[in-house]
Formats: sequence, C-alpha cells, structure tokens
Amino acid sequence: MTEEEVLAEFRSCHALLEGHFKLSSGRHSAHYLQCARVLMNPERAGRLALALVQSIPREIRQKIDLVVSPAMGGLIIGHEVGRALGKDAIFVERPTGTFELRRGFAIPEGAKVLMVEDVVTTGLSSREAMECVRAEGGDVIAEAALVDRSAGSVDLGVPFFPLVAINFPTYAEDEVPADLAKVAITKPGSRDLKK
Repeated sequence: MTEEEVLAEFRSCHALLEGHFKLSSGRHSAHYLQCARVLMNPERAGRLALALVQSIPREIRQKIDLVVSPAMGGLIIGHEVGRALGKDAIFVERPTGTFELRRGFAIPEGAKVLMVEDVVTTGLSSREAMECVRAEGGDVIAEAALVDRSAGSVDLGVPFFPLVAINFPTYAEDEVPADLAKVAITKPGSRDLKK
C-alpha cells in the first residue's frame, strides 16, 4: 500500500480529524488519526495489517514468535498483524499505571517479539511496553505501527516499521499557537495523562 492509499483508508471512514487534540503523549495537535475508527471494519483492518506485515523485511518476519501490543490503541492492529503472520497476539495493559501482563498471558523466555502500535508520536508507550516484555523474558526485535507521527525522530531502540509517516505538527502545552489555543480541546486517546 502506498502512503496515499493508507490515508485514503482513513479518509473513507472519517478517521482523519481536524480540531484541537491533546494526544496520549501529552502534546497538542490540530490533526488526529482515529485508528479505532479505521480499524472498526474487519476487512479494512486486515488489509492494513497485511500491508504493515509486508513492510517488515523478510529476515525479521521469519524470526517473530509472538506479537505484543500496548492496550488500548494497539489491540486491534496487533491482533490483525498476528493473524497475518500466523502468530499469537497478546497485549499488555496498565491497570495501575504501569504496563503488565494479565489475563493469563505469558511470554516464553527468549521469545522474539514484534511490538505493534497504532500510532507512535514520542514512543513513550512503546518503550514502556517493551520494558514490560523484557521483564517477562521476551526479546523485542522490532516494532511496527500504522502511523509514525514523530516526523522520523523517534528512537525505540529496535528497527521501526511504520505503514505511513504523518508529519502534522505537534506542540508542547506551553507552545500551542494562539489560533489553536482558541479551539476547544478534545482528548481522544486512551491514556489519562495529568499533564
């Protein structure tokens, strides 16, 4: 899939939003990609997951034992990537603020893990989820995401394969432009940051 074809999938279901958004990273933006909306259709989710898997080099794909995603954002795309790879897909969640395995999930010692996210902006969730995987004995060998919003600046410590890179500007709380500050803030993400 080309970048334009990916964006067309978002536009087709009104998942490319404009307004004033406080992202899960704590940063502000005039644009938001609502991945839950683009993934609500199983056929579209499957197409995007297959394209994402195909963006990962074969030598990495062949090493993957397990797909792990951070909840909530990575759940659907992680599951669909697991299906496309023919591998189990599990998730980590933060019931008390720190990622952990629950629901009887386990990571075999030394398992080669592909981390899968919906959107990466600063990489904080990804890095925290990777810490959890490593603490459980897994070896994160790469990350894949539908969208890279970092403008190519994120360093996850492993090879990173986004399906599309979007360079919409983001702003720290004290850097929000006056025209954007006039628009009511919407917080569409799943993490409750107190920033």
